[in-house]
Amino acid sequence: MPAVNTDAFFDVIIIGGGIVGLATAYQLGEKWPKLRVALIEKEEAVGQHQSGHNSGVMHSGIYYKPGSLKAKNCLRGHSMMREFCEREQISYEICGKVIVAVEEEERAALRRIYDRGQENGVRCEKIGREELGRLEPSVRGIEALHVPEAGIADYPAVCQRLADRIQEGGHRLLLGQRVTRIERVEGEHVVRAGEQTFRCRHLVGCAGLYSDRVARCAGIQPDVCIIPFRGEYYRLKPDKKDFCRNLIYPVPDPRFPFLGVHLTRMVDATVECGPNAVLALAREGYRRTDINVSELMEFAAYAGLRRLVWKHWRPGMQELLRSVSKRAFARALQRLVPDLRAIDLEAAPAGVRAQAVRPDGGLVDDFELLERDGALHVVNAPSPAATSALSIGEHVVERMGVLPPSE
Repeated sequence: MPAVNTDAFFDVIIIGGGIVGLATAYQLGEKWPKLRVALIEKEEAVGQHQSGHNSGVMHSGIYYKPGSLKAKNCLRGHSMMREFCEREQISYEICGKVIVAVEEEERAALRRIYDRGQENGVRCEKIGREELGRLEPSVRGIEALHVPEAGIADYPAVCQRLADRIQEGGHRLLLGQRVTRIERVEGEHVVRAGEQTFRCRHLVGCAGLYSDRVARCAGIQPDVCIIPFRGEYYRLKPDKKDFCRNLIYPVPDPRFPFLGVHLTRMVDATVECGPNAVLALAREGYRRTDINVSELMEFAAYAGLRRLVWKHWRPGMQELLRSVSKRAFARALQRLVPDLRAIDLEAAPAGVRAQAVRPDGGLVDDFELLERDGALHVVNAPSPAATSALSIGEHVVERMGVLPPSE
């Protein structure tokens, strides 16, 4: 490793400029303003991956297992995100959503979601056809849950405002710097990024799609591999956006961490439909043609992915069909909105979800953090991480303990 620049010392270095990394740097600055904090991001701007390619939903916390990190951080994070957007004059709206049971056999799952919401302290109510028709006239359903506190937010704007506040606090954003090496030397972390080398007392990994790689680079061996799932979206054409007033969700399949194809009004008044979830052929595989051979070989060699595919090949084939067929995608939406047609849809940008998968093929359903030798890594933080970001950042800071600045 090249000689270390003695001026490039920080109390804390955060790797990853997505919304979780930014929120962690922001919360560090709020609690310990005299700390020297640096955030390293390989892209030339913040929020370029999951944070800037999501559905924009401000989740309520209704779905998540009571007591889990998702449940705790989503509920608190929702309130914190709302306050942050209000204070910073960032576009957001608490518009509410409906979770719709279309078939009789979905009623039981809907009741379980309702019970889970009650345990989590989420305000929600069961509604029948008449009330559902008043809230979302285009939707067909036999029963639904109305979740009035769900909302939408401009998360790219949140990322940029967090970046502004971090810099205003005297901290550093090191953009366009890809981390290539991390060593532990005499009680410090020595981080090689781009052509520079930095030292720090404490290290935080918030690397999203590369969170497992960064953790291993730092000497931690997470018992997971990040598998990228491309979330494919369509958008309702402008003259059809009245099909959806706010947020329309199906009853999710309990076997998967995905919430199913849904309709979401965005803060710019467009309506996105999706996501369809298919295996991406690169960690940043936003298009079908995006292929990274070395990453693809890594996924193929991972036993956990092979076991996942074997266990869930039937729904996986349905996802693939919707990926290649606009009509099949439209049919999935027609379960909720019968009058919608394929011709009403136009392509929208895709996102990629960083999903941690265990060696047995199990999907990690909760946020997951690992610690070792002054390093803390967020190795799994998919949805609702954007909603929860400020709370996750607060949780990371609490886990790090007392951090007096170095002399």
